[in-house]
Amino acid sequence: MIASLVHLVIYLIVVGVILWLLLYLIDTVPMPEPFHRVARVVIIVVGVLIIILLLLNFVGLMDTGPPRLGLH
Repeated sequence: MIASLVHLVIYLIVVGVILWLLLYLIDTVPMPEPFHRVARVVIIVVGVLIIILLLLNFVGLMDTGPPRLGLH
């Protein structure tokens, strides 16, 4: 349990740093206003989805294995 919690924290830190770098890059590159705002929204939405998937995998609600038949 502790190992999976450490992995989750490391994944969250890595995802956070990558999102921060992408948002910083979007802010420094001169772009017209509609494209700038759309790019920020897309980066934030993708980041939130990745974090939600990581949390679901940590809790165990998202099983990536084959479906179980319940015949144990």
